Amino acid sequence: MPSTRTCVLAGVLAAASTAALTLPAQAGTPAPTERATARCAYPSEVLDLTGWKLTLPTGEDEDPTEITQPELATFSAKPWFRAEADCDAVRFRAAVNGVTTGGSSYPRAELREMTADGEDEAEWSTTEGTHTLVVTEAFTALPKDKPQVVGAQVHGGDDDVTVFRLDGSKLYITDGDDSRHHLVTDDYELGTEFEAKFVAEDGEIDVYYNGELQTTISHDGDTNYFKAGAYTQANCDNSDPCAKKNYGEVRISSIEVTHS
Repeated sequence: MPSTRTCVLAGVLAAASTAALTLPAQAGTPAPTERATARCAYPSEVLDLTGWKLTLPTGEDEDPTEITQPELATFSAKPWFRAEADCDAVRFRAAVNGVTTGGSSYPRAELREMTADGEDEAEWSTTEGTHTLVVTEAFTALPKDKPQVVGAQVHGGDDDVTVFRLDGSKLYITDGDDSRHHLVTDDYELGTEFEAKFVAEDGEIDVYYNGELQTTISHDGDTNYFKAGAYTQANCDNSDPCAKKNYGEVRISSIEVTHS
């Protein structure tokens, strides 16, 4: 026959076990399977778009859709401009049959630098102050036949000054009309993320790839601004099929502009 001490101990253990089974989950600590997955409704939840406006490959002929602040803060347009489900990046897409601006024959889903409050178009000089754009991005799709897309650029008043331009597997930094000014790599793989950086000062633009200086562009101008997104370098005249499914795409996970 078990002792009284043994019976009491068994009763205590049984009570503790029952209590553990009925104890409610601690507030604020959901089980791992119940943790909410991050979801972003708008690209502005991923990137700070305060000082930008957006041009899309939609709208009327030579009059593409433009979205400015404050509307841009609560705007997305699948598949052209959308936040990834995990909130890690924003996808910019422009199909070869997209609407173009009056000054270009190519479509774009692209950000254009504005003043800090987003109200006016930015404009700065390469000979006054220091102007920097840093973009972390990856090219994720190229159009057929003419597989070329621009992912980030310094633009002057009338034309681009220097850009990061992927041509097949070759990633170039351009200098004005010289689209193959500097070869960064000849074996770029789609989806490979990299850091593109422009630093403009003293009449020059230093261009960096993953923190390493690649080339210096001489440019004296006072109507400059930054752009980033997917500027597809193909259209229905040189790329087939002429359809929504034939597009260039860029994924941007961070973007920062500084002026000093």
